[in-house]
Amino acid sequence: MRRALHVRFTDLVKNKFLYLLVLPGLIYFLLFSYLPMAGIVIAFKEYRMDLGIFGSPFNGLNNFKFLTVDTLSVLRVVFNTLFLNVLFIGIGTALAVITAVLINEIRLVWFKKISQSLVILPNFISWVIVAVFAYNFLNTDFGIVNNWLKNLGLEGVSWYNQAGYWPAILVLLYSWKSVGFNSIIYLAAITGIDQEQYESAALDGANKFRQIWHITIPGISKTIIILLLLAIGRIFYGDFGMIYGLVGDNSLLFSTTDVIDTYVFRALRTLNDVGMSSAIGLLQSVIGFLFVYTANAVVRKYDKDAALF
Repeated sequence: MRRALHVRFTDLVKNKFLYLLVLPGLIYFLLFSYLPMAGIVIAFKEYRMDLGIFGSPFNGLNNFKFLTVDTLSVLRVVFNTLFLNVLFIGIGTALAVITAVLINEIRLVWFKKISQSLVILPNFISWVIVAVFAYNFLNTDFGIVNNWLKNLGLEGVSWYNQAGYWPAILVLLYSWKSVGFNSIIYLAAITGIDQEQYESAALDGANKFRQIWHITIPGISKTIIILLLLAIGRIFYGDFGMIYGLVGDNSLLFSTTDVIDTYVFRALRTLNDVGMSSAIGLLQSVIGFLFVYTANAVVRKYDKDAALF
């Protein structure tokens, strides 16, 4: 034991500057990720603002009764959250990889830099601004899309009254906003592939498509898997900023767009039930952890190098 402590202390002294570089990140996670975990106790309390977190009385599992009181609504928001996140993760990952591959194939340096900047730009636009763009495109009376449809001799669509269209609309807007930024990681992984593999493949007669399929995609497969595992950890979290920014309190669209986070927000706003909101957040975290742990175990069984742990 003493020897192990001595070795660790020696390593700390030897690499003190490297540990100093890590220190800001450690402090950040300690303050904003680990210390707030003490608030989990609210999920098992009847929270009162005048008594505070630790002074409020315990109420057992009463905060979890919402699971049985309004089962249909809970099942609906859980399904919507999972369904939309599966679409976001699957389609978003595929488009990000394709975008990275296409940018990597650009040979003009100036055009490549411009392309990278343009595809990344939407990520820095607020969802509030995106919602304004969407409203101007989809508005029933003066929306650009309906004007196009009318010019083609077709009827306009009441986009904000018909819930069936919105999963596709949300996926389209999510992809437009995030795919370019997400492609940066895949592009970095592609640049790390040994160029001699492409040269050898070209000598063997492989065209560009075969080089991408047999060299590029396998070369970044571990990066894809790791990012998928990280995304699965938040599969029970809806993108509140996106959903509420685009849909708001439009109850006509709740059947396909209402997710756990917006459901909790409305419950907290109307009922002021902090305990129930904390209980839902706790369930999201626990289920997300179980999903990541299971997915990681499956990946680890087939490829240890691609697993997170």
